[in-house]
Amino acid sequence: MPRPPTEPADAFAELGRIRLGEMALDDVLQRVAELAKRVLAPPVEVSVTLVRGRTGHTAAFTDALAFEMDERQYAHWRGPCLEAAAGGNVLSVPDLPAEDRWPEWAELGRAAGLGSSVSIGLPIQEAVVGALNVYARTPHAFDDDTITVLQTFAAYAAVALANAHLYDSTATLAQQMQEAMASRAVIEQAKGIIMAERRCTPDEAFAVLSKVSQDSNRKVRDVAQALVERAARNT
Repeated sequence: MPRPPTEPADAFAELGRIRLGEMALDDVLQRVAELAKRVLAPPVEVSVTLVRGRTGHTAAFTDALAFEMDERQYAHWRGPCLEAAAGGNVLSVPDLPAEDRWPEWAELGRAAGLGSSVSIGLPIQEAVVGALNVYARTPHAFDDDTITVLQTFAAYAAVALANAHLYDSTATLAQQMQEAMASRAVIEQAKGIIMAERRCTPDEAFAVLSKVSQDSNRKVRDVAQALVERAARNT
């Protein structure tokens, strides 16, 4: 006997108990997809599409069929989940057997026995966009109330995506700052060595490093690192 659907309020409460900082993004999105599936009365399969530039991938899915429907869109770079992701809007396919906007994708769905789908765009997060995709076996499975419920799940997925993107950006910035500080330190060491050897000013020492960099087609940092390492071996 099929399990009765989870009440939306209970599902939303469960979403609220997910600790975004303690789970990987894919795990959070998988939980969102599973809860979205449980909350709807008709049998559905759910996936979450993420798009960066011209590359799309399915970060979470409840069944291989949802994954295959997404992958067909990435292969041809056409389909409702991609359009919903790009526009951040709701894109409904109420009667998949009659769908003619994406004929190859629709044919795959018809062959698999699907009747309708809806894709809900996730709010744009700089370089990454996405969509929550829901596939049903019956036509016209998604009324306005159902879409409203799914938009709540999409909003939660968007928060998880935003947090993950912020963490990734912060970690990348921190790494870049560390690398910049390390580069500056080794360049200053190399300048000190040149100033001691040539009894020149800091600007003249940097000019020497820059000329060697240009002549050897290497970065100033790499030239400085080689000079510091050579000086260390000679001491």
